[in-house]
Amino acid sequence: MHFHIDNMTCGGCVRGVTRAVHSVDPAAVIEADPPTRKLTIRSDRPGAAFLPALQAAGFDAHLQ
Repeated sequence: MHFHIDNMTCGGCVRGVTRAVHSVDPAAVIEADPPTRKLTIRSDRPGAAFLPALQAAGFDAHLQ
């Protein structure tokens, strides 16, 4: 699944996003690209399950 995260701009943001995603699914595989603000998650969980955790961590995430 693909997300756009408006305020993911650096490596520190990627670490925060990774922590938020792994709080929902510790086995999720994450690919983050700060310059394009795109996040790809491979998980058995639905995409909507990650939105509350990302938002609680301070990230403005949108499922694409």
